[in-house]
Amino acid sequence: MTDPATGREAEGSPDASSASPPTAATAVLDGPIETIDGAAVPPAQVPPLQWAPAEPPRKKKRLWLWIGVPAAVVAAGAVTASLVLIAPGTAIAGVPVGFLTAGAATDAISQRLGATTVVLGEGGPTVTAAQLGATVDAHGLADRAFAARPMWNVTQWFGDGLDAPVTLDADRAEAALRAALPSAFTAPVPAQVSFTGTAYTVTPAVAGTGLDLDAIAAAVHDAFVAGKSTVTVSAASVPVAAPATSERAQSAADQLNGMLQTIGFYVGDERTVPIDPATAASWLTVTPDASGAFSITADAAKIQAAVDALPAAVNRAPANGTVITNSDGTVLETSVPGADGRTLGDTSAVAKEFAAQLDAGKAAFALPVTLTPASTVTLQRLLEVNLSEQMLYLKENGAVVDSWPISSGVAQSPTYTGHFRINSHIRSQTMTSTDPNNPYWNYDVPNVEWVMYFNGDEAFHGVYWHNNFGTPQSHGCVGMPNYRAKQIYDWSPTGVDVWIHD
Repeated sequence: MTDPATGREAEGSPDASSASPPTAATAVLDGPIETIDGAAVPPAQVPPLQWAPAEPPRKKKRLWLWIGVPAAVVAAGAVTASLVLIAPGTAIAGVPVGFLTAGAATDAISQRLGATTVVLGEGGPTVTAAQLGATVDAHGLADRAFAARPMWNVTQWFGDGLDAPVTLDADRAEAALRAALPSAFTAPVPAQVSFTGTAYTVTPAVAGTGLDLDAIAAAVHDAFVAGKSTVTVSAASVPVAAPATSERAQSAADQLNGMLQTIGFYVGDERTVPIDPATAASWLTVTPDASGAFSITADAAKIQAAVDALPAAVNRAPANGTVITNSDGTVLETSVPGADGRTLGDTSAVAKEFAAQLDAGKAAFALPVTLTPASTVTLQRLLEVNLSEQMLYLKENGAVVDSWPISSGVAQSPTYTGHFRINSHIRSQTMTSTDPNNPYWNYDVPNVEWVMYFNGDEAFHGVYWHNNFGTPQSHGCVGMPNYRAKQIYDWSPTGVDVWIHD
């Protein structure tokens, strides 16, 4: 469409060379005539349409971010705090630890305790709990308080106070108290153990004086728990026992005296080289240690002199023994004790080893020796009486070793033949017999010596009332001179065989 005023095609015409949309300034409508208030208006007079620029979309308001973020931070902090802090209203030994960490609570407890003042008697000198070495397990208490009452557990808020056991360092406490109130202290005298020539004896302990540390610790504890910073304790002296008590000393003396009874060098169960008490005591030193226990210390250098003398006392050749048996092989007596030979081994370390053993309370030292066994000679003994010869034969292992004439029983009271054994030994007795119908059996003989019975009332014995040996003369016994009767009395142990024959 051509604009009548300009002679140009109107913008927006389909024939226009440009089909761009209307601008924001004006727009000429192209089309049928418009009517305004019922009157036709040519297109050129229609007021141009105005296009407003497009507004950007409105941003949504997010006010919750400005409020929510700080609130979340606060809430997170509260949660975190509740996980590391102790519940409010919690007190340990009177020290408030609510809203504190376990570490801060530990410091608070320790500082409060150390600052507690102890007054020694009314108006007396003072010391601090720190000077007394007073301690509590502040770290453990704080940890336990947090474990039992974390802040997040509201059911544990404002609970009852927790106790805090207080301990004193005994050495530090005594030093501080002694410096503050020296008149309350006297040193105890420890018991002593000493050797008095034959045995160990005890000098009893004497108690000293001091202040009651247990009572002071209890008073500090009570004040601490009650939240008090000052506490007054009694300054009255109490007995203080010496660590080395009389009882401990007596126990040590008893042990030492027991050692003196057995001390020595042993070969097997034999105390081959005993040590006399005075020598043993010279080897030993007995002292109480810091705890009051008595210790035994042996000097190896002093023991060495006894070790140097051992070869002469220990070394020996074997010694054969002799035993007496009967025909059954039963050992009736050891007439000569046998002894094994022995040779002492290396003794270079004996003194040192014995000293260590004595330190431990053992007094019997086993020597290193090599043994050479002894042999044993067996003698089977027999008393043989030949009635037809009126002779007694002493035999060993079937061989005659001695013989002499005897007097056996007469025909009216013969000595019975057979195999018998000695069953008793009687040093001396009166032999009697009474028979009203037979004067021969009436006799009373005192002081019959060296009697050995073998068959009922038949015996070997000494005879002092006749010297007619080699001829039957007795009432059934086998008689001989007294010295011969003593010889077989000593030679024939109970159980020796007797053989009587014609």
